[in-house]
Amino acid sequence: MAKTDTKKIRKAMEKTQDTKRYEHTLGVAYTAAALAMCHGASLKSAELAGLLHDCAKCMSNERRLFICERHNISVNEIERNNPTLLHAKVGSFLAMEEYHVYDSDIVNAILNHTTGRPGMSLLEKIIFVADYIEPNREHAPGLQEIRKLAFVDLEKALFRILDNTLKYLTGTGAEIDPMTQKTYDYYAGLLSGT
Repeated sequence: MAKTDTKKIRKAMEKTQDTKRYEHTLGVAYTAAALAMCHGASLKSAELAGLLHDCAKCMSNERRLFICERHNISVNEIERNNPTLLHAKVGSFLAMEEYHVYDSDIVNAILNHTTGRPGMSLLEKIIFVADYIEPNREHAPGLQEIRKLAFVDLEKALFRILDNTLKYLTGTGAEIDPMTQKTYDYYAGLLSGT
């Protein structure tokens, strides 16, 4: 991806996102680039995926549902009840359709940045973790420790985030996307050696 494309996408995000979301987006892009440098991933891919990961976050729930229906994007019952969760699916679609990003690793990183998935690529892990630890985030359990851990052991940081997310959702009585649980189980098995 050429540098000018990244600049265009940054400007597009500034226009389509509210100030707080745009600051978060820049934080994720910055953090993803730093993690990419640390763990040997493509710096440009990490920055681009970070810039685009929430490209559908500031649109209405109705618009997200409309895009899914119009383009045959599957919607599960939990997403139908809480269409905000569709921003990752719609965002991966928009990355290709509106921003002409066709690199499957970047598209998958956008698609899986909220729930994760078993067997994530290095870039997918980077975006998932960067979304949680970026500098503008202030309140999350164990945030300081996870920020340090992310630069030492990305998979352990990923697992800690999944664990915190499941505990938070369970504690608030919110619905848990089955993919989040599958991802947690997969990495729990990997890290325990089973």
